[in-house]
Amino acid sequence: MAQHGAADAAAIEQRIGRLGDLNRAIGTAIVGQGDVVEQLLIGLLAGGHCLLEGVPGLGKTLLVRTLGEALELDFRRVQFTPDLMPSDILGTELLEEDHGTGHRSFRFQKGPVFTNLLLADELNRTPPKTQAALLEAMQEKTVSYGGQTYQLPRPFFVLATQNPLEQAGTYPLPEAQLDRFLLLVRVGYPTAAEERDILARTTGSAGDAVPRVMGAEDVLALQAMVREVYLSDDLLEWITTLVRATRPGDAHAPADVGTYVRWGAGPRAGQSLVLCAKARALLHGRLAATREDIAALAAPVLRHRLLLSFAAEAEGKSADDVVAALLAHLPPPSN
Repeated sequence: MAQHGAADAAAIEQRIGRLGDLNRAIGTAIVGQGDVVEQLLIGLLAGGHCLLEGVPGLGKTLLVRTLGEALELDFRRVQFTPDLMPSDILGTELLEEDHGTGHRSFRFQKGPVFTNLLLADELNRTPPKTQAALLEAMQEKTVSYGGQTYQLPRPFFVLATQNPLEQAGTYPLPEAQLDRFLLLVRVGYPTAAEERDILARTTGSAGDAVPRVMGAEDVLALQAMVREVYLSDDLLEWITTLVRATRPGDAHAPADVGTYVRWGAGPRAGQSLVLCAKARALLHGRLAATREDIAALAAPVLRHRLLLSFAAEAEGKSADDVVAALLAHLPPPSN
């Protein structure tokens, strides 16, 4: 029995070590952006979808493509444009004729969503009708077409990029779709040293190819391990209180919530925060989540699930400001 336990521990260590390999593989093409890479990997481990937001030219698409190259998974990219149709994503029925019998029948031609990793590039450049085509796929991991339901491959992730809504030609994502994203990852400008490194790397000879370090079996095994990471009852209670306090009128809500929030986060936010905290713990080689894991991921989990008021817009308050006020108002349990 002891030998079996030692074998299990070695397997766990090996799986966690593959995460370090994956991080280093991404670093062969991406300079800096440590927090962004970590949040993407957390989304991967937690089995959720990620939305990356930032101005053009910050490497969002390159980052997702690099992740796709480092994983031995089927990878597709869809460039979202104003004229993109739902069938361009989901697929369509084709009329086929048997030349021997003359019999005609319809066959469903699967679209690019039938993949393991879908890069939805500039998702908010396409109208709501096409954005909504991803809803069922993201939530149920199925596609319904012509009265039939088709299962998507496992694992399945949508990694979407969007430009800030203030830019011309963007369509805000509906709240129901935003809630399907586990994390909203903000991509900022690089530091001066990182930007110099970017210039040197991208204007010289071609760099090394991104090594493939992890396949579908590894990803699914790590996702199962995330579910087994320990989270204490006190921390579970804290997450519950934090999420409920985002709703105006809740007994624990700070004054900022009542002033700056119209709608708070739903139960899916709490589920996401629990899974992300566990995934971060595993990413750091731990089998128990901590207060720091929860605090580090509160903003990426909650920022896109809060509908701010006109007062927040007038005073320049962001969702991150509200989350910071929440964390200050509701400190974590001491033990």
